Amino acid sequence: MRRRDFIAFLSSAAAAWPLTVRGQRPSSPLIGVLSSGPAKLREDQSDGLRRGLKEAGFVEGENLSIEYRGADDHYDRLPALAAELVSQSVAVIATAGGPVAALAAKSATNTIPIVFAAVSDPVKSGLVASLNRPGGNVTGNAGLTIELDAKRLELLSELTPRTRVIGALVNANRPGVDVEEHDLLEAAKKLGRELVILRTADGPSIESAFDTLAKRDIAGLVVGADALFNDHRQQVVSLAARYALAGVYPWREYVTAGGLLSYGANLLEGYRLSGLYVGRILKGEKPADLPVVQPQKFELAINLRTAKTLAIDIPPAVIARADEVIE
Repeated sequence: MRRRDFIAFLSSAAAAWPLTVRGQRPSSPLIGVLSSGPAKLREDQSDGLRRGLKEAGFVEGENLSIEYRGADDHYDRLPALAAELVSQSVAVIATAGGPVAALAAKSATNTIPIVFAAVSDPVKSGLVASLNRPGGNVTGNAGLTIELDAKRLELLSELTPRTRVIGALVNANRPGVDVEEHDLLEAAKKLGRELVILRTADGPSIESAFDTLAKRDIAGLVVGADALFNDHRQQVVSLAARYALAGVYPWREYVTAGGLLSYGANLLEGYRLSGLYVGRILKGEKPADLPVVQPQKFELAINLRTAKTLAIDIPPAVIARADEVIE
């Protein structure tokens, strides 16, 4: 090629290059979502996560891609699912469904940022070094879930003052279930009540637990603050109705589904904060610098229609404290 022709070629290539670059769309970041329950997240999880991501400027399908993995409450599957997401080279892993998913993600990687949602005591569980300074590659928001079991027992006692024996459902596979049971028993003792704790692990064992409660003629029930029961929310509420049990639950979604009363943090808000943190990390912030967020408010919700069906008179003082009353 002659020198004049070579210079002309370079000039034409240089002129075309910016147009080619302008025509290319930058690749969207890929994040992973690891759930201890179904890969198809519950509405409170998915809606909250999407809201937070949108606040940070990310919309799935537009400038963000998401890989979903779910263990369907078979926690032994979580390590392999977490490893799959790591192999996809995701930019961030968001976890759903309590501490088990978050711990599985942490075991799978110490470099990819991890954001958990609504986890009880993330320091004690070993997810972070401290709430203000998480350290490492993990952060998120605390749910103060089982920590409120004593308050839920107290509320149930107010609703059923003549009930001496109360039932409680816990997840047998939850990390720290022994501590949860101990705290429940201590809280019941202070209230002068006998507590029957039933361990469950899946849908069939939940059904068996309600059969046991019915055979023992137990009329009041506290449902543990665990993703297992929330994933089976409609089953739990339907069984409580079938056996005419006064149920106290951890989140308002149970009450809107027909449950009697709930007390706890707002789950949708927890997942919104999770999505917001994911977005901030995608923009360059480090999880070690993002403090674990704690709930600022706990919601009391009451379903008066269910109370009427159960022939329970909700004390006016309890109704006055409620954030939401379904009539």
